[in-house]
Amino acid sequence: MSQKISIVQLIEDLERLEGEAASDITNASDKKSLENLRVQLLGKKGRLSQVLGSMKNLENEERPIIGQRANLLKNSLQELLAERLQVLKSKALEELIASEKIDVTAPSSGKLFGHRHPLITTTEQIVDLFCGLGYEVKEGPEIESDYYNFAALNIPEDHPARDMQDTFYLNNNLLLRTHTSPVQIRCLEKNPPPIRIVAPGRVYRRDAIDATHSPVFHQVEVLAIDEGLDFSHLRGTVLAFLKSFFGDLPVRFRASYFPFTEPSAEVDVQWRGKWLEVMGCGMVDPSVLNGLGIDPERWSGFAAGLGVERFCMVRHGIDDIRRLYTSDLRFLEQF
Repeated sequence: MSQKISIVQLIEDLERLEGEAASDITNASDKKSLENLRVQLLGKKGRLSQVLGSMKNLENEERPIIGQRANLLKNSLQELLAERLQVLKSKALEELIASEKIDVTAPSSGKLFGHRHPLITTTEQIVDLFCGLGYEVKEGPEIESDYYNFAALNIPEDHPARDMQDTFYLNNNLLLRTHTSPVQIRCLEKNPPPIRIVAPGRVYRRDAIDATHSPVFHQVEVLAIDEGLDFSHLRGTVLAFLKSFFGDLPVRFRASYFPFTEPSAEVDVQWRGKWLEVMGCGMVDPSVLNGLGIDPERWSGFAAGLGVERFCMVRHGIDDIRRLYTSDLRFLEQF
């Protein structure tokens, strides 16, 4: 037989639960402990459910009184729990912000990762285009002899063309190469035609340092020697390259002079409404082939050369060549 419980006793139990629960909720230190407290108070086996379970021993007219009082307590506890949860969330966010606070004046603890210089990427793009046309990459020394830099290219000591290239001379008849053409001579000495090469590299001339000149700059030259090559092959190669690099821009060839090519031409592209010189080219002079023991009656060829800095400046809209050599990270990080 069930024990008789009075309505007064149940009301006291509800009041005691309300007081203890309010204190426990206020003292909950984190979301996990608050959730455990919610289950203890309002869960199916919680303290409020236990009180309500005792209503079966009340008289019928007493049960609605306890039920109404219990519902009010339940709603009150739920509000207290929600308010405390919001307080705990705000506190946790404040602690997180404080722990992750960044001192913008402190030295960086991370590592800066570099990237390729625009001159390097431009050189690679140019070389890749010629490799796609069947050319092989060749390189040579930057310190050259007078023979490879001048004499073998049809530029003897008394030739006025030497005045076109103000040279850095070293001891023992050595010099800093003024172009990458010596690579072509060295390659032809070791490899009989047919031959198709592209020669990228650094070159040196005693130019004044200004917005358009530098004593150190980069060139890419190409050479093709085969049977039956003529100026139409040169023109077609140059046009194919320039179209791939610049897009569909107007191109013109102008008659010019180079000691090691005949006939010779300079190549311009129309850029932003003006003609811009971008390349020099021509058919290899027969005297150069003769000097290397190559029969010019059987073999013919063409050569072309360009300055990488100019292509890079046009590609990226750079107004001063000196920007490429100042190592200014604010400038270089744009690429």
